[in-house]
Amino acid sequence: MTIAAYYFPNYHVDPRNEQWHGDGWTEWEVLKKAGPRFEGHVQPRVPLHGCEDEADPAVMARKIGMATDHGVDAFIFDWYWYGGRPYLERPLETAFMPIAADQDMKFAVMWANHHWTNIHPWKSGTQAITLESGNVDAAQFHAATEYLVDRYFHHPAYLRLDGHPYLSIYDLSTLIDGLGGIEPTRAALDDLRARAARAGHGDVHLNAITRDQRVLPQDGVALDEAVLVNRLGFDSVTSYVWVHHHALPTLPTPYPDVLEQAEKGWEDLAARFDQPYYPNVTVGWDPSPRTVQSDRYNPGLGYPHTNIISDCTPEYFGQALERVREYVEKTRSPLVTINAWNEWTEGTYLEPDTLHEYGHLEQIRRVFGSNR
Repeated sequence: MTIAAYYFPNYHVDPRNEQWHGDGWTEWEVLKKAGPRFEGHVQPRVPLHGCEDEADPAVMARKIGMATDHGVDAFIFDWYWYGGRPYLERPLETAFMPIAADQDMKFAVMWANHHWTNIHPWKSGTQAITLESGNVDAAQFHAATEYLVDRYFHHPAYLRLDGHPYLSIYDLSTLIDGLGGIEPTRAALDDLRARAARAGHGDVHLNAITRDQRVLPQDGVALDEAVLVNRLGFDSVTSYVWVHHHALPTLPTPYPDVLEQAEKGWEDLAARFDQPYYPNVTVGWDPSPRTVQSDRYNPGLGYPHTNIISDCTPEYFGQALERVREYVEKTRSPLVTINAWNEWTEGTYLEPDTLHEYGHLEQIRRVFGSNR
């Protein structure tokens, strides 16, 4: 069984970010400006090891060491393809891939094919602007997936389930919109499988991200995902984050209340799909750093003004891990996803901070051990 943490690679300098935000910008700049927005709000979040450059191989080596020492087996990198080329790929390609195999760390890709909008940060009352479109036509789908097959699947550290390279896709509705319908999308996915097999990788394990409600403004319209997953030929289903499924009724909503929903949700999602559902555990939720800090915090405005999860302590996270362990022992699930390794500006991260230090990582080692 593999413990895989989603990795959000926006903490390094990228040329497109510099075009939008200025020279040297990274999302650390958003985090640094965060502060408490209401009574009892735990902000700012401060990285224990500082605001490091994740595209530096030495920095990534320390991240890998932290992960493997505490029982995280793999990073699932959020991966983007806009305008005919990848975006935010340097931490994976220049820092992670050259050293991962030697450090016994796996990686996979979740194609985060949503639109990219102006939420870093977002000013209330302003229009949401699409900076890059997540839609791809057949030619761009072919180009993006050829890149995946050629650059990543051959790597000895690429995550495989039953011998098949694992590829997750975030937004089925956006994929279908770009490719022109369900049947063309199925044809494109079948062609990807065939190309991967011809390249010597065997069949691809296609995983679909499921959600019951929109969170990001750019999330596509929800469709009947159980039908879609069947018609598109996916092999499994998982989740990205708890708030894609479970409402946060109050500001704030305590972690144990959301955990109760999530535990029931694993069973409900497994029953909904014909394919295996791989359970997700979420560390927390607080996207308030992505709001302009001088604005009044108003969850009625929608993301990034949302209700948050409070009491995100290592102890409660450990309870979630204990319950997911029971679930996977019963279902024999080969994969548990965790949101996330480093979603700092959404308040859900395993990396140590100055409040809990290594507490969340230590819970993974306590519950699952570091050498499974």
